[in-house]
Amino acid sequence: MPFPRYTSAHDTSSSPRTTQAPSNMSAPKSPTFQPLYRQIKDLLLERITAGEWPPGTFIPSEASLAASYNVSVGTLRKALDELVADNVVVRRQGKGTAVATHDADRALFRFFNVVRRDGERSLPVSRVLGRSRRRATDEEATALQLPADAEVIHIRRIRELEGKPTLLETIVLDAGTFATLEHQPEVLPNTLYQLYQQQFGATVAHADEQLVAVRADVQDVAHLGVEPGEPLIEIRRVAQDYQDQPLELRISRLATNEYCYASRL
Repeated sequence: MPFPRYTSAHDTSSSPRTTQAPSNMSAPKSPTFQPLYRQIKDLLLERITAGEWPPGTFIPSEASLAASYNVSVGTLRKALDELVADNVVVRRQGKGTAVATHDADRALFRFFNVVRRDGERSLPVSRVLGRSRRRATDEEATALQLPADAEVIHIRRIRELEGKPTLLETIVLDAGTFATLEHQPEVLPNTLYQLYQQQFGATVAHADEQLVAVRADVQDVAHLGVEPGEPLIEIRRVAQDYQDQPLELRISRLATNEYCYASRL
């Protein structure tokens, strides 16, 4: 980035002329340095994001990629190691490296952190309460980085564990990207991230979550069978793609009689 140039009006005084940056302007940023393997990682990620290698396809061999970028195989492998750690690609023994896909089980257990108090995991079953298209609230527009007048797809559903309603979920998506989800598919799959990837080319790479304590409201009482004012955990998640662009806002309210939120750090 070029450094800014400051100019001033002609000064006719006899004192030496000095030029000062306006007080409201910040100092220019210093150049940043990235190791070579990080640069290669970014280049590979750009090609994956652009769809050159769709989910489930194998990328060229390490030797071929190293030659195309004029770097050592070791440098190329280090870049791929980071993409593996970020769940962007997966190594298949004896076959090569493929762009990761959101198969149902993999997506579910990576992003679903609700377990029984004894630590046992079980598969949730989803039941949709309703779908609609409407204007985004200020909070939703901010979370999804949308214009103030943008429209969103709004989905509400119950997730049951072992036959008991445990989570009440509100899911909000940009209607410009996910327009058909207002009506199709007629039956939404249990794992939505796989659907996003397969039908809309939108891959959830990671998510930011915030947990807050709340009290059960009228909707929670009706759908989760809890008592009014009972303590719940509210999980607020913004799911993002490879380039950190928000794809989904999800707010889940968890009944904590038998279940808890568990995360391994």
